[in-house]
Formats: sequence, C-alpha cells, structure tokens
Amino acid sequence: MSVRYHIGRFAKLVDRSVHTIRWYEAQGLIPAVGRDGGGRRVYEADHVEHVLFLERMRRTGMSVADMRRLTELSMQGWPSLGARRSLLNEHRAEIEARMVDLKTALEQIDVKIAFYDEWAEKKRRPR
Repeated sequence: MSVRYHIGRFAKLVDRSVHTIRWYEAQGLIPAVGRDGGGRRVYEADHVEHVLFLERMRRTGMSVADMRRLTELSMQGWPSLGARRSLLNEHRAEIEARMVDLKTALEQIDVKIAFYDEWAEKKRRPR
C-alpha cells in the first residue's frame, strides 16, 4: 500500500499553504488527486515529487501555462517524453540566457562596488 497524505500534511511536505495546494489543483497542476471515503483529498508520494519539481520550475520563471502543459503531458505517459523533453530544453535555454544576463549584471555591480570602495578609501571620487 502506498503512502497517502491529506491536504494539511501534503502542504507541509511541500512547504506550501493549503490555499496554494488548492490553487495548484484548480490550475490543473496536480493531476489525479484521489478522495478518501469522507471526500477529503488524498495525495501520494508522486504528487510530492511533482509539486516540488513544479516549485523549482516556478522559481526559474516557468509560466503556469508551461507547467500546466508539462503536467498534462506527464499524464500521457511515455508517448509524451519527446514533447516534455522539448519543453524542458526550451526552458533550459531561456534560463541559460538569463544566467548570461545576470552574470553581466553581477560583473557591473562588482565594478560599481569597487568604485565606491576606492572613493571611500581615498575620500574623493575616482576618475
């Protein structure tokens, strides 16, 4: 028998509020949630893994629409592997481009900090 969780425990496992879990469900981001005899939501270990992955994707800037598409594709099983891989490859390329931009911004910040450090040390504005 697999491990099952009601919504409160599930929310704690994925470090999200019950409200957020319900929102995720309403958005089609948590598939195949069962119900117990009392009608309460019942989540399984696969749901935990799925939500943690989606949270990571959200932090990387993936849109809800793309997360929904990824979830829909995952429900189709192995025939959708190519489409899932393609979606993730596209997202990966977007992240890499943003990382280049962030690295450039970080370098510019370092230059400005060095400028301020020199100004503070010499008590006059550097040229």
